[in-house]
Amino acid sequence: MGKRREARERAVQFLFQHDLNPPENLDRELNEFWDTQRAAAIAGEKGPATWGQPVELPPPTAGEVEMRLFADPLIRGALEHRDAIDEHIKKHAKNWEFHRIAAVDRNIMRLAIYEMLFREDIPPIVSINEAVDIAKKFSTQDSGKFVNGILDKIKGELMRPARIVK
Repeated sequence: MGKRREARERAVQFLFQHDLNPPENLDRELNEFWDTQRAAAIAGEKGPATWGQPVELPPPTAGEVEMRLFADPLIRGALEHRDAIDEHIKKHAKNWEFHRIAAVDRNIMRLAIYEMLFREDIPPIVSINEAVDIAKKFSTQDSGKFVNGILDKIKGELMRPARIVK
């Protein structure tokens, strides 16, 4: 899996966590999230005998730093523009009450819509494809189609090319 995909998956995980339990201090919560992710990865590498044991964290690897440098601005941007992003979802989720959309699907779409509307360095079609794949991995059997349908409608409203960087 590529670093950007992994960064997006982690961003969705953080957005999901934030959606269900908003922190008082975003910076502290982000640091704790990344430390927890690293500790889980290290414990997983060492095997089940070490699970639940305290893990001393070595400095982050270059790959971990790269992943966080890509994910953190996505997380912050999606949170900063969440109200506007949610309006886009509500507009296109016909016959769906917003609060009934699965939290994981809602946060996958928030991330992708943020990329589509505010990140001109990422082609919208890439954001959609990544979101659909993440939905298939983390959500229900039908989530990929649902997420694709909403995001495709939003892509149709964009005033920029869908397949190239502006």
